[in-house]
Amino acid sequence: MIRYAKPTTVDEALALLGEDRWRILAGGTDFYPAQGVKPFRANILDINGLAALRGIDETDGHWRIGARATWTDIVRHPLPVAFDALKAAAREVGSVQIQNVASVAGNLCNASPAADGVPALLVLDADVELRSVKATRHLPLGDFILGNRRTALQSGEMVTAIRIPKRSAVGASTFVKLGARRYLVISVAMAAARLVIEDGVVAEAAIAVGACSAVARRLAGVEAALRGQPFAVALGDAVLSAPIEELSPIADVRGSAEYRQDAAREIVARAVRAAIGLGESKVAV
Repeated sequence: MIRYAKPTTVDEALALLGEDRWRILAGGTDFYPAQGVKPFRANILDINGLAALRGIDETDGHWRIGARATWTDIVRHPLPVAFDALKAAAREVGSVQIQNVASVAGNLCNASPAADGVPALLVLDADVELRSVKATRHLPLGDFILGNRRTALQSGEMVTAIRIPKRSAVGASTFVKLGARRYLVISVAMAAARLVIEDGVVAEAAIAVGACSAVARRLAGVEAALRGQPFAVALGDAVLSAPIEELSPIADVRGSAEYRQDAAREIVARAVRAAIGLGESKVAV
């Protein structure tokens, strides 16, 4: 018999996860389309009643985004300027109606290579809080998403929060998305950039690209090329000549692999320029 449960506390949800296998239902914006007309074959654990997982809080060492926080919550919450890329990405997740109910954690657990929120969280050095009845653990976001539709979530676990260390919540950031139209589009490629400028030079650079490999990737070569560079328009030129070895784009109906590779470099350059106030953050083809 298929079971349906809607717990009212996190402890109740974890107890249920510890005793059986469940599919977790949060906002449902990916859950129901993926189900289609097929009958349900798995137990459904509906966590939409868990108010404790909804907030965005500041602690001594972290910003903590509850697993059920929506993209609208991200947009509306007062956050440091370093979160501007995440806010920009939040405005690109489907329609406003979807943003009102889709959860941040659901976007990560869905593990789509084109998940808009992932690059912006990567440049903030986000980690994922995973809880079970037995333990709580934290994984860097880059270690949590393993591939297309694959995560490191273990049996009996659920995501309870995403954490941003305060040491990474500094600088200015932006998000650039390349798509076939202006709104309601799956990315051909996307990039997030966070730069810290000190004494007129780049002291810290965090760059990530999504939709150009099985998982979104930080670009270590680009970051290294930017560090120590003077604050100037030429920062974009540094990106265009930097090594980008982390990407392995595929060809599909939205673009060829070669196009994605070239586009990724260009939108990273645009994101870097926008992060220092010299460009716009949204593009379309």
